[in-house]
Amino acid sequence: MSMKSSYYQSRYRARLREKGYVKREIWIPPEYTAILKDCETALRAGLSIVIPKSVMESEMSEDGNWTTETLLQALAKTESAETGAINVELVAGIDPAILITMSEFGDLPLLLSVSGSQILVETLLWPVEEVKDTAVFNELILKTHKLLPLSTFGIRQGPDGRDYYELFGSLSASSILESVLFEIETLADNAMQTAEAYHTDLKEVA
Repeated sequence: MSMKSSYYQSRYRARLREKGYVKREIWIPPEYTAILKDCETALRAGLSIVIPKSVMESEMSEDGNWTTETLLQALAKTESAETGAINVELVAGIDPAILITMSEFGDLPLLLSVSGSQILVETLLWPVEEVKDTAVFNELILKTHKLLPLSTFGIRQGPDGRDYYELFGSLSASSILESVLFEIETLADNAMQTAEAYHTDLKEVA
């Protein structure tokens, strides 16, 4: 008699637990999937994995997390900053942040902040008041936002005091610099796609 796939998965997981293995959920860029699988195989075999020093960032804080200041310094030294693809500057305040201007995306402004164990990258889209039927529009973006990888919609107050739709993404404050740059570029690309994809829908409900 054939068993359901869940039965075999359960047996497989039970054997792993018997060997003393533990399950840990992690999130990585999709292009590293094969590498992660190799790492898993090596660790099960008892082999040590050495992360190249070029991947580790010496400018992190002592607990291994970025701060706004150290991340600003690191971003300013990247090839993207040196070639003018991005421009970074500190936005002073009670909670300082980093303003990132994406020159290759029409000077799109992104705001990056570090708070505790989290890095948040966000950009404003359009004022909520421009949408007459917010219920219809909110339902639309909730049904389709999964098409934008690593980014989520939200609403927050803009510098002019009005509420704006925003697009944001987050990652760990201990992420390597390459992951931070990937998040920044992904959010900028998603913002461009959002403006194009929802522009017609915005007019229809405005």
